[in-house]
Amino acid sequence: MRNRILALAALAAAIGSPVVAQAQSDVTVGRAPAVVDSGPTIAVEQRPAFRDYVVEQRVPAFSIPGRVVVGATLPDVGVTYYDVPQRFGATTYRYTVVNGETVLVEPRSRRIVEVLD
Repeated sequence: MRNRILALAALAAAIGSPVVAQAQSDVTVGRAPAVVDSGPTIAVEQRPAFRDYVVEQRVPAFSIPGRVVVGATLPDVGVTYYDVPQRFGATTYRYTVVNGETVLVEPRSRRIVEVLD
């Protein structure tokens, strides 16, 4: 019986039926979002030290028109991405400075995943 249920669930996912996901108490019904990669980010208690690190590194800022928001895609030229040092936690993201704000970016898509305040 369990194998039959798993097979039906796999078949439903394969043909693109709506997906139901539950995150703690929130329930989302619909297709999965285009960006589902959510690697670890910098822990809250490490952020002040990370901000100090970025200032010490004198990372050049890149300017874009408008506000810096999560989900925005940065241009493919003119922006330099830097590795986050291991002491701030293991992450697949890179950082850069945009409009004076430090952001974490998913390097393949160049999408901002977090704005560090």
